[in-house]
Order: sequence, then structure tokens, then C-alpha cells
Amino acid sequence: MTDRSASPTSLRATARVREIDSFYVMEVLARAKALEAAGRDIVHMELGEPDFDTPGPILEAGQRALAAGRTRYTPATGVVALREAIAGYYQRRYGIHVGPERIVITTGSSGALLLAMGTVVGPGDEMLLADPGYPCNRHFVRFVEGRAMGVPVTADTAYQLTAAHVREHATPATRGVLVATPSNPTGTTLSAPEMAAIHHETWQRGIHLLVDEIYQGLVYDGEDFSALSLGDDLLIINSFSKYFGMTGWRLGWLVAPEYLVPELDRLAQNLFISAPTISQHAALAAFEPTTLELLDARRDAFRTRRDFLVPALRDLGFGVPVEPTGAFYVYADCSPFTDDSYAFCFDLLERTGVAVTPGRDFGAHGAARHIRFSYTTSLARLEEGVERLAGYLS
Repeated sequence: MTDRSASPTSLRATARVREIDSFYVMEVLARAKALEAAGRDIVHMELGEPDFDTPGPILEAGQRALAAGRTRYTPATGVVALREAIAGYYQRRYGIHVGPERIVITTGSSGALLLAMGTVVGPGDEMLLADPGYPCNRHFVRFVEGRAMGVPVTADTAYQLTAAHVREHATPATRGVLVATPSNPTGTTLSAPEMAAIHHETWQRGIHLLVDEIYQGLVYDGEDFSALSLGDDLLIINSFSKYFGMTGWRLGWLVAPEYLVPELDRLAQNLFISAPTISQHAALAAFEPTTLELLDARRDAFRTRRDFLVPALRDLGFGVPVEPTGAFYVYADCSPFTDDSYAFCFDLLERTGVAVTPGRDFGAHGAARHIRFSYTTSLARLEEGVERLAGYLS
């Protein structure tokens, strides 16, 4: 009998897939969960998942949708009522008119990123990205056979791409620029004038500007604005996971130029058919005044956590040269303690039960000397984590 337990060398995953790195935070999480299963107490500061439950009004709307049998496919671009609700949200909160026909509901912001990349990036096209940045951004570019061009960014620009970066690094092969505000892993934001300058550079060059706004609403200092105010030619990625607290519901949205919507619709039909139906009906309650009031109170709780964690880390000797102004992350220089942040993270986890994310998840620039702390756990647990860190470092 032929042994088929191993594939012949001709049967393998594509080079495209083999070149996509692991999501290292998931390795940390897996080990943390294994330690928890063995009875260890773990302070989770690795995942970018809010510890707050999904707001009650959203849960109740989801339960009503389930009871009413709303379990069938929706149009690929999403339930019309939800697209209209998102358009209304932009008008009320940001004073921006966005036609609901430009909004595509997606399976999480990851679905929005994949649709955007699949629509505007082709084989060999380049996309400029900040390094450090969210890892899946560069992986999606590779998946659609483009080239992710990581631009090293430092504290001098708050770890953000700038118009000067675009002028310096854009080439004839550049198809687009992706920026994130607030940013993962640094928690920093772009100012409205700098965003406008970047938009001017991309417009002049005839390339796309994609803006990751999935942490919109979680801004603690400065203006919480949307790049949609700059024009209708941008692609804006957003999510119900972070500010709205709906991580497991897998729901996001993409705002696109109207001429791209038919292409996005066709691609969504083929990739996803549609976003989760119950999640879409539940999300209608996300924009109710009582829900938004609750979400803003949670944002204030995140601010309190940031205001504790940043000075605490600095006191321990970590470098935090730029105050994070949004999201729920601190990107810290750990070079006073190690030249290998990956090994440092796993040693810290094993010896103290504190889980954090190594810099290699977010790119190549300075990765070995940085780690990301996520303040998505309670203030009491953050205090416990800092106490354990202090003991470890001493």
C-alpha cells in the first residue's frame, strides 16, 4: 500500500503563501493559554482585543435578528440599512457627507483590506507602508502579488508615514500608499494637516491613498477626524471590532470611490458572498445614542489605562519617546534589557506570566529592540503586570 502520509515534493503550498510570515502574537497567545491551562495566572498585554463585552444594545439587536430568522445571505455590499446608518454616523459625528452607495460592508476590517488590495494592487505593483505597522497589511499586498515597500519610520515622525516619505520613496511602480491613524503598534495618530499633505502627494502622482481608521473613536489627544473629509477618491478601512467592541462578530466596512464599488461588489461576491447577516443587523444598534455614550465612557477608561502604563514603563527603563495618542498600544524600546525582543517576550512570559508582543510582528525596522504592550485589560491587571515586570528586570 502506498504511503501517502507525506506529499511528494511537487505538491506544496505556493511561494506566495510560504512567504507570508506567522502572526507572532498568536504564538505568544497560544503559549499563554497553555500556561493558563496548567494553572498559571497570566496578565494578557499581547492581544489587541478590548476586554469589554459587546454593548448590551448590540447584543439585544443580534438576538432579535436571530429570533426573526435573519440568517440568510445579504447583498455582497451589505444590508442597505447598515450602509445608511454608517453614512449617518459620518454626518453626525464628523460632519462629512458620504453616500451609502460608497460603503461596502465586509467580514471584519481584514475583509475590507483584502478587497481594497485585490482591487487596486496588481502583480508587481508597489504599496508604501510604514515599518513598523500592522503585519497583515504587508501580507495582503503579497497575497495579491504586489510588493509591500516598508518605509522605516521613527519617533521623529511619531512612527507615521509623511508626505516627505511619499516624495522620497514613491517610484513609477508605486500604486498606492497605506497609512493608519491611530496606528497599530504605536498608538500614534496623523494630524489633519499631515494627512492632507499626504493626500496631495498621492493625488498628484495618480496613486491610491488607503487609510486604516479601524481605531477611529479611540483618540485621546488631538482631533478625532476622518480622512474622508479630504475628498471622495480615498479608500477608508474601518471596523466594528475596536471602538464598537464587536471583535468576534467579524464585521467591518470600506468606503471607496464610487467608480470602484462595482469592482468591490464583484470581488466580494466571489470571496465572501456577504458579511455575517446577524452581525449586520446587530450592528445597527451600534449607532444608537445610548450605545455611543457607553462606548465613549469605555474610551475614557482606555485613556486612564494609558495614563498609568506609559509613565510606569518609562520608570522601569523602557523607551517610550512618543506619547501614544490613540488605539490601546504602547510601542516600547526594550534595548536597555535585550537585543532580542522575541526571546525576551517568551522568557518574560515563562518566568512572570506577563504576555506581550515582540517587535518582529510589525516589520523589520528596529524589530529586535521593540515590544508592544496592549492595555486592553483592567487597570488592576496592568498594575499587576508592571509589578511583575519590575521584579523580572531587577
